Amino acid sequence: MSSVWDVLWVIIVSFCFVAYLMLMFYLLTDLFRDRATSGWVKAVWVVCLILFPLLTGLVYLIFRGSGMAERTAEAQQQARTEANDYIRQAAGTNSAAQIADGKKLLDAGAITEAEFQQLKAKALS
Repeated sequence: MSSVWDVLWVIIVSFCFVAYLMLMFYLLTDLFRDRATSGWVKAVWVVCLILFPLLTGLVYLIFRGSGMAERTAEAQQQARTEANDYIRQAAGTNSAAQIADGKKLLDAGAITEAEFQQLKAKALS
């Protein structure tokens, strides 16, 4: 029969193992996201991560930590841009159509020239 301490120990060890796996996957993702690093250097990092995971993980975080933040921010910005482009495409509205609709409203007298310029600036941003 297991005690409460055994269960607590399993929970702590499981948490540490999951945290370790997340760190390794994050490091590998960052490593292969980096276009400036050659394939041989990436292979050395991967081998070191397999043979000496904790030491290599700490060294990677110390020496390449700032680059990790930059690459992550760049990847998030690219994903955000792609998502926005997809949403615009799926919605069927594009800048030219919005400007054309605004021009029709201007020609019909429904909006003023200043309002049309605002619509145009918003569509182009």
